[in-house]
Amino acid sequence: MTTLYIIRHAEAEGNLYRRIHGWYNSLITEQGYRQIAALAQRFRDVPIDAVYSSDLFRTMTTAQAIYPSHHLELHTRSDLREISMGVWEDRTWGEAARFDAQNYARYSGCDPNWKNQGGESRQEAGARIRRAVLDIASHHPEQTVAVVCHGDIIRCLQAEVLGVPIPEMKTLGHCDNTGVMCLRVSGEQMEVVFRNDNSHLPEKLSTLAKQQWWRQGGTSPADANFWFRPLEEGERSFYTGLHRETWQGLYGHEPEYDANAFFDAALARGRHNRRAVSVSMLGEIPAGVVELDLEQDEGERAGHIRFLALAPEYRGKGLAPQLLGQAVSTLRPLGREWVRLLCAPENEKAQRFYARHGFHPIGQRPGHRGRLDQLEKYIGYHTRAVDRIALT
Repeated sequence: MTTLYIIRHAEAEGNLYRRIHGWYNSLITEQGYRQIAALAQRFRDVPIDAVYSSDLFRTMTTAQAIYPSHHLELHTRSDLREISMGVWEDRTWGEAARFDAQNYARYSGCDPNWKNQGGESRQEAGARIRRAVLDIASHHPEQTVAVVCHGDIIRCLQAEVLGVPIPEMKTLGHCDNTGVMCLRVSGEQMEVVFRNDNSHLPEKLSTLAKQQWWRQGGTSPADANFWFRPLEEGERSFYTGLHRETWQGLYGHEPEYDANAFFDAALARGRHNRRAVSVSMLGEIPAGVVELDLEQDEGERAGHIRFLALAPEYRGKGLAPQLLGQAVSTLRPLGREWVRLLCAPENEKAQRFYARHGFHPIGQRPGHRGRLDQLEKYIGYHTRAVDRIALT
């Protein structure tokens, strides 16, 4: 008999930014690194003979909670990946719900007929993960193995083991980030010892504790999902209203300030690259703006956020990270490894927000009044995760 601990990866960009990441190679969030530290404590004294993960960054990084301290190597397998989401990869959930509503309803309702173009069905994913787990167990008889994979594929595995039909998979609940399922495997037989266990996470570290979408009938403002589109010429008053409020909140009323000039520059930037300036939408309602400079520091593989703001009625609801997600998803395919921005030292609220989401100061630049802090966030794939876990 083989004992398998099936572990979901720590909180990753898709969980925070509300984007669809199946095979998309996303990074771990700041909260995720704290979850990994808690997971390391859970498994510190648990005998482990081997560690496996999918070949994606978020699972390989989460696996570092276990294999270095147990003096083991990490084995990666592509068949441990999340369900392939096909044409939905790195789109927002809001975009999928709006522009592929019928398929989104099939996915959300666990309809057996759901399958995205270029992706795989839950039937295919379930068969894949079952084969992978049985194969791993066959190589480790009478041993204990940790396997780090993904949320949807873990639920498919649970359905396979428990004999739950796909239309009833919603009854299985959801596994928290770094949540654990324990299986006993003997030959072709698998038995669940426990599942969806996040007892190593205090509530402040639980991703699911901050969300309501997974609860029966639960909704909250933080669960709202944006879709994004380019800034349009008819949105002068919306843009200038946000920009003026932000400017005057920092510098007060100034006669020479010209919000229209900033709007005209943003429109020109959007004409040059339609993704440079995005409006976040909730249904038909514009809720915020993300404006990027795609030329500054391009030679240093960096991109700049020039302006990022939510309308007042959407602030303080946990929605702002989705704006950061739009910036990251625009810059990363262009080969950029850093996101940079300028922030006034006296803007304490913004400074706290950016620090909480991985930005750190790298210097100062001249600003409208005095010096501005230049902040930077790394979005490449070479983060030294072991060091970060040890320091958390």
